[in-house]
Amino acid sequence: MSLTNRILLAMLAGVVLGSLLNVLLQGSLAPEGLRELLNDYLVAKNGLFDVVGRIFVSLLKLLVVPLVLVSLICGASSLGDSARMGPIALKTMALYLATTAIAVSIALFFASLVNPGAHVELMSAANFHPPAPPPLADVLVDMVPSNPVRAMAEGKMLQIIVFALLVGYAIAHSGEQGRRIGSFFRDMEAVVMKMVEILMELAPYGVFALLAKLFATMGLGAIVNLAAYFFTVLGVLVFHALVVYGLLFRGFTGFSPAMLFRKMRPVWAFAFSTASSGATLPITLNTVERRMGVHNSVAGFSIPLGATINMDGTAIMQGVATVFIAQVYGVELTMAALMTVVVTATLASIGTAAVPGVGLITLSLVLQQAGLPVEGIALIIGVDRLLDMVRTAVNVTGDVAVSVIVANSERQFDESVYLSSESLQADDLEQDRAPTI
Repeated sequence: MSLTNRILLAMLAGVVLGSLLNVLLQGSLAPEGLRELLNDYLVAKNGLFDVVGRIFVSLLKLLVVPLVLVSLICGASSLGDSARMGPIALKTMALYLATTAIAVSIALFFASLVNPGAHVELMSAANFHPPAPPPLADVLVDMVPSNPVRAMAEGKMLQIIVFALLVGYAIAHSGEQGRRIGSFFRDMEAVVMKMVEILMELAPYGVFALLAKLFATMGLGAIVNLAAYFFTVLGVLVFHALVVYGLLFRGFTGFSPAMLFRKMRPVWAFAFSTASSGATLPITLNTVERRMGVHNSVAGFSIPLGATINMDGTAIMQGVATVFIAQVYGVELTMAALMTVVVTATLASIGTAAVPGVGLITLSLVLQQAGLPVEGIALIIGVDRLLDMVRTAVNVTGDVAVSVIVANSERQFDESVYLSSESLQADDLEQDRAPTI
């Protein structure tokens, strides 16, 4: 069985087993002694599922900093004296911001049609106190590392990106000494990629443990109370991932997005299980370079940057949640308020990128700008963990799609790698090509 199928099977098994355990633990179908035994040894903190899941996520995070560092250094240095780094960065940033604006606009449109909060009673116990979002000036200053070693130790991705780009640029302009150092980092990149391959073999076990614990703890009952909100967000997420990204990909590259989605399956599995773009970054970068055919000079920049600032899935949640909370509290959103939500959510995807819990923090910022009570966030926390898994998968889809689009426009893209598939006949490959816009 292929690794992708093993991961998907592990996901299914984790959801099924977790749901069954939830029924046993919450009901009276099993004796109390058995329920305590299952909870203590499997589900509870420091139980089997918790330990295996935490080890797996730690192993993923272990590779993030070295992979981002060496990939960006190799990417920046490989451009040599070329002046293409500026256009690459500009195209990447523009696409990330544009897709985020599209995402929140679509979310507001569908939420206004569905009216997910129209029949939800206000919960008097709703109480939420988010941390204050930092000023934009502080975020910009914090992008520049005063101590790169500390930045790597603390995992501050924007600082690592800035430092790695500076090192890569310096290597490209340091002559023979730079070529020797560049060779060292390319060897290091090969070693780190091999570590990623080793880790991927352990993925089914980690994915199974993470999903089994989640569904054993939460179950599927949390969805029932907020079904309209949950399925509105879920529907817009799927629409954005398949339709919006698919149309952008076809329009800018001329390739069918079907192959893109097929090769995204391992990345989706990791993103869904971990609910973290950062933890998924090693697998995303490996897929983009080795399965999509994107040159390291583009992938090494666009993927780490996307994992840090590209939050289309979060923007969709913010759009639907804003309309939902407004309807629950009986507040009518004007056109000016809706435009404020679009602009605020788009800029917030960059402005609070370095802050933990960015989804809820940026949502609180959006609600404040729209004149809505921040306490309304407590209404949606019950299902946010499940939706966070899906929107993380949407975020990484955007990272990959933008990386391929930029690489194709810069001729840093290997078409034969992208089109290669054992299940496609040679005659079918040419049909995937369409006129490029």
